Amino acid sequence: MFGGINQLFTRMCDHPDFAKLLLRLTFGGLLLFHGEFKVVHGVAWIEHLLTVRGMPGFIAYGAYIGEILAPIMMIVGLMTRPAAFIIVINMIVATLLVKMGVVWHLTDVGAWSLETEALYTLGALAIMFLGAGKYTLVRNPRLQ
Repeated sequence: MFGGINQLFTRMCDHPDFAKLLLRLTFGGLLLFHGEFKVVHGVAWIEHLLTVRGMPGFIAYGAYIGEILAPIMMIVGLMTRPAAFIIVINMIVATLLVKMGVVWHLTDVGAWSLETEALYTLGALAIMFLGAGKYTLVRNPRLQ
């Protein structure tokens, strides 16, 4: 009985290219909200966090690349793997800058304090390893 149920779900749900599209749209689309916030409010606060730690402030402008350009590239399927890698680096830098003091903390509802950062980082890493799939706006496989 369980084998039959599993086979039914396998026949109905075996669409890896659609799953790749869904991952790209979800992670890229949600990350764009973070980029939109930075467009509206700027990155001066990130620049300040960097300079306080002795790093050059211009690195803050990389947030636009990691939270606007790379997600758009990932969504449309243009250089998906490098775009996902940029997002991974962006998330690591953001986590190190903003959340390092709460690595071992839980939120008021029992969630890990770095849950969102981990989800974006590991999701982008999964997309980097999976690639774009066949549902992209870019038809040249060398540019996917």
